[in-house]
Amino acid sequence: MSVAIKHPLPRTIFENLANAHGLHCVSIYLPMHKDGKEQNARIAQATLKQCLKKVHKDLEHHEMDSQEIKKYLKPIEALLSDIELWRNPSDGLAIFLDKKGLNYYVLPISFEIKTYVSDHFYLMPLLPLYHEDEEYYLLELSQDYVKLYEANKYGYQDIYIEDFAPAQLEEAVGFDFRQNMLQFRGGQSFQGTETYQGKGEGKDDVKKELFTFFRAIDNGINKIISDKKAPLIIACADPLFGFYKEANTYPTLLENYIAGDSEFKNKTKLHQESWKIVHPYFEKIKETKLLQYKELVHTPKTSYQISEIVPAAMNGKIDTLFVENGADEFGIFDQETNRLMLRKKTDLNNASISDLSAVNTFLQGGKVFFLAPEEMPDPGQTMNALLRY
Repeated sequence: MSVAIKHPLPRTIFENLANAHGLHCVSIYLPMHKDGKEQNARIAQATLKQCLKKVHKDLEHHEMDSQEIKKYLKPIEALLSDIELWRNPSDGLAIFLDKKGLNYYVLPISFEIKTYVSDHFYLMPLLPLYHEDEEYYLLELSQDYVKLYEANKYGYQDIYIEDFAPAQLEEAVGFDFRQNMLQFRGGQSFQGTETYQGKGEGKDDVKKELFTFFRAIDNGINKIISDKKAPLIIACADPLFGFYKEANTYPTLLENYIAGDSEFKNKTKLHQESWKIVHPYFEKIKETKLLQYKELVHTPKTSYQISEIVPAAMNGKIDTLFVENGADEFGIFDQETNRLMLRKKTDLNNASISDLSAVNTFLQGGKVFFLAPEEMPDPGQTMNALLRY
């Protein structure tokens, strides 16, 4: 019925990266300055060179031989001369290297510069890709044009609706519609004054026909969309929205809509307009979770203690994890004993437990939000958790 929207980094790739373990896993993040100016491309390349120097030193601390390091980092160095990579940048570049080889991804996030060498990849900077990709639906609507799209922040995909709903009004109400509508329009617009000339029932006939048409579309949409929590946005001429709203039974129809005839509108611009409407709706999810935390503070359903949060994340107990932007806690966690030893900074024997907690919360179905220090529900703590149980 439909094809999945192309995600900039499909979850399966993220899971493969999360499951990779071995000596000398290298993670590098940097901004790419995507406006395409040559000098900015050179800045990004210079940044990568500096990152390589830092990684080289870190690998020396891991007791790799200098010649071995040069050979090991050669695939990343080759990116510096990859003309296509720098000619077609996005916001950021994520690079991952281990004994199996190199993987790199051009992504719509302007990353903070970060290098990390450990027995696993550092994946926390990627998580906003998955918590800003909530699904929604966009319906283009007129009397003779119906299109439904599945969408998220990063793209949209046409859904074949014809088997479930009429493609134009005549299919729903019969071929005498057009003459009724033309007669009706001769005396009155949809939102005009009562100037209809002729039979008084003409206006009511048109309303009934529109209701029949829109209810048929609504029935189809309810069959197609299984997740009724996903919001639906309408793109239509101003007068039609009120008629559609009256016929609608889909529970998450948004009050805001895209006005105007969308049939000939650029679909990329239409998608951008729809995201502007739906984004505040998704932001409410974060606000709701923050409110839940504050209501449950000082109960067993919340925690700001890292010693509690890390084992809870590893064991799938976290509903929502709030992480302070730019903060990183380091330590050693023994999953068999649930014992955590904190360290002030990273070294050969420890790892980022912030990354560990965030990634495992996400992989086990929890939400992860990155907040400014003053936005944290328990300020002064780098991680706050809303627990499932």
